[in-house]
Amino acid sequence: MIKVENLTKYYGERLAVDNISFSVGKGEIVGFLGPNAAGKTTTMRILTGFLAPTRGEAWVAGYNILSNSLEARQRTGYFAESVPLYTDMTVRGYLDFLAKIRGMDKNRIKTRIDDVVEICHLEEYIDVIIGKLSKGFRQRVGIAQAIIHEPEVLIMDEPTVGIDPIQVSMTRQLIKELGKERTVLLSTHILPEVSIICERVIIINEGKIVAEDSIENLSSTVSGVKRFRLEVDGPSKQIIERLRRLPGIEKIRYDGSNYIIECAAGQDPRSKISEAIIQSGWTLLSLEAIEMSLEDIFLKLTTEEETEETNQ
Repeated sequence: MIKVENLTKYYGERLAVDNISFSVGKGEIVGFLGPNAAGKTTTMRILTGFLAPTRGEAWVAGYNILSNSLEARQRTGYFAESVPLYTDMTVRGYLDFLAKIRGMDKNRIKTRIDDVVEICHLEEYIDVIIGKLSKGFRQRVGIAQAIIHEPEVLIMDEPTVGIDPIQVSMTRQLIKELGKERTVLLSTHILPEVSIICERVIIINEGKIVAEDSIENLSSTVSGVKRFRLEVDGPSKQIIERLRRLPGIEKIRYDGSNYIIECAAGQDPRSKISEAIIQSGWTLLSLEAIEMSLEDIFLKLTTEEETEETNQ
């Protein structure tokens, strides 16, 4: 639903986006991450038709953003970091206005307003002046305007910034629900949010994509090893000796309650470990992968590159 090929954007002589390519499939919720000035917002503004690229191409819902700009924008919903709400209008009036300027059938508008108000839990506030709403409810109005025209693709920039924890939780759940029916590209600095919502992440730094994969795969790729935590009811010395004989296992450490096992990235010895434990007559209590946190992955990928460039 989103396809980007060799996208480049200059602001004068400053290179903001450097020859990036990626895709987001139908029904995917993908986190688009990077430090400040990495190129995230520029990329999203290009995808939503607010900016033209210097070079490269992109497609949204099958339509080229330059040669079929109107068709692409009709199929895109955009939640900007600062949504341009008209604070002197009611929620109903604002959504009606947005629906009309987006060319929706007038016979469909009333029903659709009712739909998005229910989806965004704005029933009690539909006739309230937007300027009187809290930040959290304004965020919901921003999401409502982004989906009023039933877009196939939803691009969201910092949808939970500055709202209280209850509103954050509700907004995250709303995004997950929206992602069941459409493609979502989500940019946020709240990294735990990405781990909760997104199936895959794209990390951009200094205009270049430095990583693109699931968090689990990035964890083993970035760290260079895959780690597991094992809890077994049995004699520790014999368990360690037995596990060391298994192919692919490089290190075993016992901390008094758990066995921490390391193997090369790309290896997954869990089935062999389980089989060895059971055949030895011990009780397997738990076996789980230990992943780097998304924050650790993000910092390693974005700060190491800066360090390398400084040292050159």
